[in-house]
Amino acid sequence: MRTVFWEENTVKLIDQRKLPDAFEILTCRTVEELGEAIKTLAVRGAPALEAAGGYGVALSAFERDFRDVNDLKNHMKKRAEYLASTRPTAVNLFVGIDRVLNRAIKGDSVHEIREIALKEAQRIADQDVERNMRMGNIGAELFDDGDSVLTICNTGSLATVYWGTALGIIRSAVKKGVELRVFACETRPLNQGSRLTAWELVQDGIDVTLITDSMAGMVMQRGLVNKVIVGADRIVRDAVFNKIGTYTLSVLAKAHRIPFYVAAPKTTFDWDKKAMDVKIEERGREELIYCNVKCRKTLMAPQNVKVYNPAFDATPLENVDAIITEYGIIHPPYEKNVPKILGL
Repeated sequence: MRTVFWEENTVKLIDQRKLPDAFEILTCRTVEELGEAIKTLAVRGAPALEAAGGYGVALSAFERDFRDVNDLKNHMKKRAEYLASTRPTAVNLFVGIDRVLNRAIKGDSVHEIREIALKEAQRIADQDVERNMRMGNIGAELFDDGDSVLTICNTGSLATVYWGTALGIIRSAVKKGVELRVFACETRPLNQGSRLTAWELVQDGIDVTLITDSMAGMVMQRGLVNKVIVGADRIVRDAVFNKIGTYTLSVLAKAHRIPFYVAAPKTTFDWDKKAMDVKIEERGREELIYCNVKCRKTLMAPQNVKVYNPAFDATPLENVDAIITEYGIIHPPYEKNVPKILGL
């Protein structure tokens, strides 16, 4: 099923905070509820956030009865600003919000605006599925029988509307009959690798071995993996922003001469910017000091210890062997080939 979808004038999504203990669908009836879901990672992953942002703008048009068109447009603009403030690093969220808002406010009536917003949001979701399937088929060509692949965080169906980016490529390769083994980093501090990626791969019957993040170097040193593939939350002219720990994997892969691949759709590229222009989201200290963030039952560190908890890091493009997109595989030099292939 889809990770995020529209049903009866509400936005529904798989509540990723509950996995793997429970599979539950969260219903967001207001933009505030959806914003809280985004902030607390009930929905996450750049492509999924793009769809959520689009659906959120559509949802704002249904929050109450509007008799004045300008009142509705102003309301949608304010809700769009709020949604954009929920996660500062993943550019796809802003793409989804702007795309639906810019189309919808051209409507001349409340009914027309609602219709345009919902259709555009649905189009974003459908296009995400299509491009991930294309990306999967394209990227599968980079993998051969017997490959052992290392990945971090979650880049599967849960990070997209359906199928996945980096994990979607692994899925596509397996679907074509390629025998692969996956090593999944647990991805501290919120364990998206162990809670989500391992769960997805087990559900699919794909061979997966879970490791702690700090084991990645030894796994490479012992020859247990021969390729690395990750996703991206934003790609700029000199770096890939992805889950914290990605940069470390790129350095280790380079030292061990292991190909390091990035999978991302065109909407993840923010090619007018450089790494220094991007704000990296810092999350709460409770994610590090508690074993169970939600219940806050077990302290993992002194209550008064200082905490530094960035959600993402920047991997220099010089560490990336190829970027896999729905338009093809992009190889260095990226300064030349990214605009050439993506038309940026």
